[in-house]
Amino acid sequence: MLFSTPLSADPTAPNYPPYRAPWWLPGGHLQTLYPALFLRRRFAPFRRQRWELDDGDFVDVDWTMGDRDAPLVVLFHGLEGSARGHYAGSLMRQVVALGWRGAVVHFRGCSGEPNRLARAYHSGDSAEIEQLLRRFRADNDRLYAVGVSLGGNALLKWLGEHGADARRIVTASAAVSTPFDLMSAGRSLDRGLNRVLYTRHFLRTLKQKAREKLARFPGLANPAALARVATLHDFDQLYTAPVHGYKDADDYWRRASSKPWLSRIAVPTLVINACNDPFMPATALPTPAQLSTQVTAEFSATGGHAGFVSGSFPGHLDWLPARILAFFRAHGQGGENPS
Repeated sequence: MLFSTPLSADPTAPNYPPYRAPWWLPGGHLQTLYPALFLRRRFAPFRRQRWELDDGDFVDVDWTMGDRDAPLVVLFHGLEGSARGHYAGSLMRQVVALGWRGAVVHFRGCSGEPNRLARAYHSGDSAEIEQLLRRFRADNDRLYAVGVSLGGNALLKWLGEHGADARRIVTASAAVSTPFDLMSAGRSLDRGLNRVLYTRHFLRTLKQKAREKLARFPGLANPAALARVATLHDFDQLYTAPVHGYKDADDYWRRASSKPWLSRIAVPTLVINACNDPFMPATALPTPAQLSTQVTAEFSATGGHAGFVSGSFPGHLDWLPARILAFFRAHGQGGENPS
C-alpha cells in the first residue's frame, strides 16, 4: 500500500521515487535487522551539549557543525536509541551535505549517563517535545523536526495536540516507522518471533536502567517483579505507567498513542511507514480519513522498521533522509515567531 494524502500537498512526491527494498534483502525482519546490525555506519562529527530541564533533570543534545543561520533539523530517536543509530547517522550526514545544521536529542537516560530523576521517557511525552522544540526555536528561524518510532509517536502527538499553534515553532516535520497505535504495536512486539528478536533486546537495557532507578529510589517498584518482566506490557505495567502518571499499561498505551491526534495536525508533515514493519501491523496504520490535509502519508510495501535500505549489496541508507529533506525543502517557508 502506498498513498499520499493529499497528493497535491507535497510537490516533491510526484517526481520522488517511492521506496522499494532491494531484491537481495527480502522480508520485514531482514529489512529491520540488517541496517541496525550489519550495515557499516558513517556519522557526521558531533559536539555534545547538556541542557538543563525545568524539573531539575537534563538531556544531552548532539549537534552537527554548521552555520548558525542555516535551517536546523532536530531528530527524536526511538526506544533505547541514540545519535549512534543508523538512521541518525544517515540523516545527519545528508543534513550537513545540504549545508544545514542538525541536532539529535537524547531522551532522558539515553546518552550514556543515567538521568537524575525517577522518571525516564515514554512514547506519549509530548510535553517534553514541547519544551525542547521551544528551546530550539528560540535560536532558529527555520526549524524542522523528525521523529523515529517512539520519537515519531511523541512528535505526532504533540503536533496534533497543538494544531495551528505548532506552526509557530516548527516549519515542517516528518515521522518514520511510527507506532501510531501503541496497543497494536505492543501486542505485536510481545508475541512470537517479534518477542525473541526485538522485545528481548529492548528489555535488556530497559530493565537494567530500571534496576539502577530502584537502587536510587527505593519503593519505586518491586525488584522481584522487575526480574520477572518478560514483555513490554509487563515492563510498562510495572514501571512506565505508574512512574509517568498512567493507571496501568493499557491506559498508557491508549492515551499515549498518536493516532487519535493525526486529524488535527496543521504543520506540513510527512509520515513514512512500511506495511511489513514487524513493530506496527499494516492493519493498524491510519487511513486517509484519519489524517489531516497537512499530512502526507507514504506507506510502502517494504522497508521494515526504520530500515529502508537501498542499492546493490551491501546497500546504503540514502533514500530515507533524502526523502525527508526533499519534503522539508518543498515546505521551507519560515514560520511565525513563537509566543
